[in-house]
Amino acid sequence: MKQLAKFSLRFSVLILACLLAMSSSAQPNESLSTLQARAKGFLQSGEYDNAILVLRQALIIAPEDLDLSKDLVIAYSLKRDYTRARENVIVLCDRPNADPICFQLAGNVFKALEEVKECEKYYKRGLKKFPNYGPLLSEYGELLWSSKDPRAIELWEKGIEVDPGYGGNYYNAALYYFYTTDKVWSLIYGEIFMNLDGLSERGQSMRELLLKGYKEKLFADTDLKQVAEKTSNPFAKAYLLEMANHVSLTARGLDPETLTMIRARFLLGWFDGPAKQFPFKLFDVQRQWIQADLFQAYNQWLFLTPETLAKHEQWKKDNADTWNKFQQWQANRVFRVPSGQYYQTASK
Repeated sequence: MKQLAKFSLRFSVLILACLLAMSSSAQPNESLSTLQARAKGFLQSGEYDNAILVLRQALIIAPEDLDLSKDLVIAYSLKRDYTRARENVIVLCDRPNADPICFQLAGNVFKALEEVKECEKYYKRGLKKFPNYGPLLSEYGELLWSSKDPRAIELWEKGIEVDPGYGGNYYNAALYYFYTTDKVWSLIYGEIFMNLDGLSERGQSMRELLLKGYKEKLFADTDLKQVAEKTSNPFAKAYLLEMANHVSLTARGLDPETLTMIRARFLLGWFDGPAKQFPFKLFDVQRQWIQADLFQAYNQWLFLTPETLAKHEQWKKDNADTWNKFQQWQANRVFRVPSGQYYQTASK
């Protein structure tokens, strides 16, 4: 009986051990998801120390989890503990499964620490591994441009060519061209950016740049045909030649209403000729707004600046149904730039 009792006890202990083992093998996944959610909640509420504590516990369970490691770097960065962020992001980028976001995080950390050479080194490493990743090209260009390095525009142009769905390169390139003698690309890239990311904080500054671009750059010369003849880029030349046909309308002054007329007439001429050689998504979308009788609303939105606000508010009152329809359409559409529609070759 004693032996039976001992056997029963050992068997019970064995069963209990098996149950505990099963429980511990199942628990990490459940605990990990809970910890991840908790850490994100702390990050969103600004409780960075708590987020760090939770993430470190989560990494004990899943030390190879890339997302947890990235979140830890983000938490240290948000806390402005860049020394710890630096330590962790170096390890992160050395991992064989490091993704492009790891190198973005490294760039942000080294920028914050003003370690320019290290920052550039990690951007180069990232682009060697992910040469067509638009955000890395954009941010590396920003680093170069902070010291007025002209290589910046080459990176932004490459980003536009190889990753046309990312808005940051259009934004940076538009700003760059606005402060050059070029009359075309700040307008083209700026409007594409607005269609990709116009609801972001940078959207308002781009609206103001676009309105200035038409006033102070494109139509600063009354003889656009002469400007076009001096332009080597075929797309830009075709654009300027067609715009030259509508310069007389600038005598009305430039505001969203007159720009709607000019741009609508430009599209008629463009699709009668250059569109065959230069298929272009931006102009396709503009024509769609015309066909839907919403082009005026689109231009009201595109050129909405403090300068045009009062007239815009009156226009909205007078055209409430049109404005509401435009907002509904805009909320439900997705703007994508197809590959193969890259025409700016002069900067290369």
